[in-house]
Amino acid sequence: MQEAKYKRIVLKLSGEALAGDNGFGINPPVIDSIVKEIKEVYDLGIEIAIVVGGGNIWRGAIGAEMGMERAQADYMGMLATVMNALALQDALENIDVPTRVQTSIEMRQIAEPYIRRRAERHLEKSRVVIFAGGTGNPYFSTDTTAALRAAEINADVILMAKNDVDGVYSADPKLDENAVKYEELTHLDIIAKGLHVMDSTASSLSMDNNIPLVVFNLNEPGNIKRVCLGENIGTTVK
Repeated sequence: MQEAKYKRIVLKLSGEALAGDNGFGINPPVIDSIVKEIKEVYDLGIEIAIVVGGGNIWRGAIGAEMGMERAQADYMGMLATVMNALALQDALENIDVPTRVQTSIEMRQIAEPYIRRRAERHLEKSRVVIFAGGTGNPYFSTDTTAALRAAEINADVILMAKNDVDGVYSADPKLDENAVKYEELTHLDIIAKGLHVMDSTASSLSMDNNIPLVVFNLNEPGNIKRVCLGENIGTTVK
């Protein structure tokens, strides 16, 4: 078995990644391909926690356009992440990967409430833990959730899987052909340069707790495993 660089990871998946080319909703073939990649990492003996977004079902910006109160729109987004988490759980368990979904908002019939020590115990018992519901508070993104949960469970790294870029650039590479890709950055660089990798709250949390971040392209088959084995892929933020 190949030697993994990390023992415990937090994988951040955007909701849009689950929609694939459809742009909306949950695309079963896309989820199937993502969970097969997660299983490759699981088979290396790495402890995996997943934070999933909800942008494929609901975005707070849509609520704002409707004149909806921000907090209300954010709560709807949290519920969207729960739907995505349940879809991921089902797909993972179909390929014999044991999972637990933990939600920051209590809904006992379908998931466990988030309890840090219980989450750590699941990871130690080789179960994949999917964190849903964001932080449970409006005004916080799922990027912040990933940074917060990574700090709480003492994760070695946050793997930020992107479905449109292969790392962090000085500008949007789709709009600016002179955009330069960074191989390595610090969290302070991200905040100072205003690079849209994760929001400033998430960057500050990661920086304060010395949690590295790797930003990479999810659409390249095998990339999650390559990152976990320490290959130089995407952009590393330290």
